[in-house]
Formats: sequence, C-alpha cells, structure tokens
Amino acid sequence: MWRTATALALFVITLPAVTGGDYRSAKRKIDQIQTDRAPSGTRITLTANELNAWVRAEVPPSVRGAMRSPTLELGYGSATGSAWIDFVKLRTAQGSPPGWLLRTLLDGEHPVRVMAHVRSGAGRAVVDVQDVEISGFEISGRALDYMVRNFLLPRYPNAKIGEPFEMGHRIERLDIAPAGVGVVIGK
Repeated sequence: MWRTATALALFVITLPAVTGGDYRSAKRKIDQIQTDRAPSGTRITLTANELNAWVRAEVPPSVRGAMRSPTLELGYGSATGSAWIDFVKLRTAQGSPPGWLLRTLLDGEHPVRVMAHVRSGAGRAVVDVQDVEISGFEISGRALDYMVRNFLLPRYPNAKIGEPFEMGHRIERLDIAPAGVGVVIGK
C-alpha cells in the first residue's frame, strides 16, 4: 500500500514537470520552424505529448474560460481534436452573446470532437473535416458543409477547409502518425 501511495505521489508531483518539459520542447521546435532557423532537409518531429502540451498552453485567453481539456489525437494522416466547450461563454467572449433560445439550448459545457484528414506536399496542405460530434450528436456530409459555410467561415474568413493553402516557413510536408507529426523542411 505504501509503495503504491508513494508511486502515485511521485507521479502527481512530477506530472507538471513532464508536461512543462513537453511544452518547452514543442515551443522550441515550433519557434525554430517559425523563425526559419531549421536547415533545409531537416525533419523536426513533434510528439503527440508535445503537441498536446502546446495546445493546452496556447489556448487564447479569450477562449480559456469557455474551453476545457483540449486534446489532440493523431492518426495516420489524420488528427482528432476534442474539448469541453461552453458555447454561450465562447460566443460572449467573442463579443456576440447568443439570444435567449440559443443560450437556453447551448447552456453549459458540451463535449466536442472534430476529426480531420490532412494531406500535404510541395509546401501546401489541405485539411478535410470528416465529421464533428457535439454532445454525442454527429454532424457530417451536407449538414457539416452547411455549418462550415454559414457558421465557421463567416467568423473565421481566413480558415481554409477543403482547399489547398501554403504552409509557409519552407515546410515541404507534414508526416502525421499516431506518435507525432514530422515536419519536413524544404529548400
């Protein structure tokens, strides 16, 4: 019993250090990419743990009170993001609080999951959102297209969904796998 309690206590005590280390490592790698200091031909690997630590630390302050437990799960060429989101707080923080009906329907936190397929090469990438799940209700196909056109793009007009975009910073391609993302730097 004492060994189990000691091991659990050590785990809890060291968890912030591990998470902080993952964040610092991810931040260093991302800074190297964004400042164009990575040499041509370099492959920089961001592990799943590093990416999750970075995502949790980099949630914009305007969203922090409306989002909890953001998590990124990687697959082969895909990524699934999930979080608990309070849509009323989110809309209010963005300066457009919902009306009574939406506030009543959306009140409280809801589990949200977004699954996307990512293709990349020659310095360009395409993100195809496969499905969105809110409180266990799956949205895909035409309903998802409608949501993207009428809700996402009007609020985030620079978002590129289903269309190619330049990755910048000499990124040649992204190799996405469950263990992490390999960022390949071109010329």
